Parts: sequence; structure tokens; C-alpha cells
Amino acid sequence: MLFGLLSNLSRAYRWKYLLEPMGYNAKLPNRIMAVFIAYLANFGIPRSGEVLRAAVLTNYEDVSFQKSFGTIIGERMADFIILLSIVGVTFLIQFDFIFELLQNAFQPKKLVIMGLIGVTAIILLFIYLRKSQSKIALKVRNFVMGLLEGILSIFRMQHKWAFIGHTIFIWVMYLLMFYVTTLAVDDLQGVSIGALLIAFIAGSFTIAATNGGIFVYPLAIGAAFSIFDIPENPSIAFGWIIWASQTVMIIVLGSMSFLFLPIYNRKTKIQK
Repeated sequence: MLFGLLSNLSRAYRWKYLLEPMGYNAKLPNRIMAVFIAYLANFGIPRSGEVLRAAVLTNYEDVSFQKSFGTIIGERMADFIILLSIVGVTFLIQFDFIFELLQNAFQPKKLVIMGLIGVTAIILLFIYLRKSQSKIALKVRNFVMGLLEGILSIFRMQHKWAFIGHTIFIWVMYLLMFYVTTLAVDDLQGVSIGALLIAFIAGSFTIAATNGGIFVYPLAIGAAFSIFDIPENPSIAFGWIIWASQTVMIIVLGSMSFLFLPIYNRKTKIQK
């Protein structure tokens, strides 16, 4: 829980490096509460938290929603690069094993066809939005331009190394959170690094694809460990410990943030 808390605080602090190039200086307490509210919202509707997080700064810091949301996409891109790096390291450690799994799980022809359809649809949409003068197209174009400005702020920030340092710190906290939990389950002590990394990746994608990994996260961890012939009960117990501890933290701090956010900003206005 401590490592999870530190990662979230670092995420909130890191946000300022993306907002500063656009002339915004959002207060740290608002950024922290926005992050916890976002994670709480994700338990209801997957990825809705990112929208709500941007809306918090729009409402209390007068930050353009498009630009705020764009910075969130930008930082998610940075996080995704770190996750891909972890996947790459895992692939090197367990190359033969993972290659065989991927070969059995996916059909290359279907992936290529789906990719071509997706790229074609994006190109057609881009041409339409660029040439059309309809009200809807103009609104979408303005929204996308604001979004791009927020995303591209990652390339214009003054404190690039500080941003990179926070990004690495966040993911080190995630990995440490994962590792220390093995110490709570006797059957998982001494488990291989390859098994831990594969389970970590499975859990990460599960949380991203569902509403906070509810009920699914422990099963994904159990399935990942089962590949290495690790018993089912301790594997699922391990997943439940991680998921439950982080969920309790998010529910408590997210609820407190939701209640305290308007109080904090009302007091700030009175002081001004």
C-alpha cells in the first residue's frame, strides 16, 4: 500500500511538467485529489477516470479540458513505453517460452487484416475532418487540436529529466509492490523473476482493460503463474492481496478526495 501511495503521489507531481509548457500552474493538492478521484471512477466505468481527472482541473484550475486531457494521454504514452520496456526485458528472459505462447494464441493473418481496416478507417476520418466545414467537423477539429497540444507538451517541457525520473520511479514502485507481496505468500517465496514479470504484465493489462481489474485481476495473476506450474491457490491469493490492498487505498483516498476537493478550493477562494 505504501508503494502504491508513493506511485500515485509521484504521478500527481509529475503532471505539472506537462502543464507548465502551456502556461498552467495547477496546485499540487488539486492534482493529487484528481489522480485519486480518477482511479476511484475507473472502478465504475473503465478509463472514465481520465476524463474526470481532466474535468477536475478544468473546473478548479481553469485548465482547458482538451489540453488537460491531452497531457493525460501524453503521460500514458510515457507509461506505455516503460511497460513495453518491461515486456521487452521479460521477452529476453523468457524468449522461447513466450514465443511459443504467442504463436499458439494469435493468428497473424487476422491481425494484419484488422490492422489494415483500422488504419484505413483512421485515414478516411482524418481526410473528412481536414476538408469538411460542417459544425461537427469544426468542433471535432478544435477538440483534436487542443488534445494534440496537450500530448505534444511532453516534447516541450523544461524538466524532461525530472519527468523521466518520476516515470521510472512510478514503475519501480509498481514492481516493488508486486515483489514484496510474494513475501506474504509462503509458496511464492523464491519464485523466478521471469514468472513475476509475466504475472506483472498480465495484471497490468487486466487493470487497463477492465474497471480496475475487479474480480479479474486475481484470476489473471493465477493464470500467469499457472504457466510456470505454480499452485493455483497461492497464486490467486497473491492476486487478491495486491488487488484488495490497492482497492482499499483507492476507495478510502478517492472518497476523501471527492469530498474534500470542493472544500479545499472554497477555502482557497476565500483566502484570495
